[in-house]
Amino acid sequence: MSESVFAGVDVGASRTKVAVLDQEKRLVGRAVRRSGTDLIRAAEACLQAALEAAGASRSRIRRCISTGYGRKNVPFSHDSRTEIGCHAKGCYHSFPVAMTVVDIGGQDNKIIKLDDQGRRTHFKMNRKCAAGTGAFLEEMSLRLEIPLEDMDALARKSEHMVEVGSYCTVFTATEVLEKIRHGEKVPDIVKGLFHSVIKRIVEMDPLKDTVAMTGGVVAHNPYLVTMVEEITGRPVLVPEYPQFTGAVGAALFAVEDWKEGG
Repeated sequence: MSESVFAGVDVGASRTKVAVLDQEKRLVGRAVRRSGTDLIRAAEACLQAALEAAGASRSRIRRCISTGYGRKNVPFSHDSRTEIGCHAKGCYHSFPVAMTVVDIGGQDNKIIKLDDQGRRTHFKMNRKCAAGTGAFLEEMSLRLEIPLEDMDALARKSEHMVEVGSYCTVFTATEVLEKIRHGEKVPDIVKGLFHSVIKRIVEMDPLKDTVAMTGGVVAHNPYLVTMVEEITGRPVLVPEYPQFTGAVGAALFAVEDWKEGG
């Protein structure tokens, strides 16, 4: 690839994602790595992998924008943007309509309201608790001794969902152990845990508008989307690569900045 490319780096608490776009704002490369404790190293490794996927050299990058909780730990970025702005930008790029964006991340959830021009009209984030996030599902997979990647398939097998009433990750773990002792089936418990995640979202917003869902949790657990569709009675919009929505949004900012001479 001989033309210019633009990079978006989303350094999340759990995973670091990089999206590489061409001048036409097409996604030509992407990569994801665990963030770990060395955020700079994770961002560097992710960028290199995304460039290799794009068939581009580092010298072709005209602008790079970082976002996410570790956005200040990307020494090669030219600027940074908030997660809210990048998820809004990335989602509207895929679906140019008024919508409510629901981003389920590793450590927090975000609700972003957009009008039909892609302008943010409102947003909120969950309270300081892991309940309803990727960290919650990771903790529950450990307690159930189930690989995290198997949770989605198990939830789909449920024939009788077990309601999980606790609002705290620690208390939920205790509640789950109690339900196992009482003979509840694991698929029914897992579906109950998924439903608990959705309940946390609905507490933040009733989801009365068109809904789009993003984030790594959605990417790896698409049954959550199905459950929201069942609750709202309407189809839910999901970008092709939901885990990369924030990184794509950051790269879109990079393209626009470059075209504006920024």
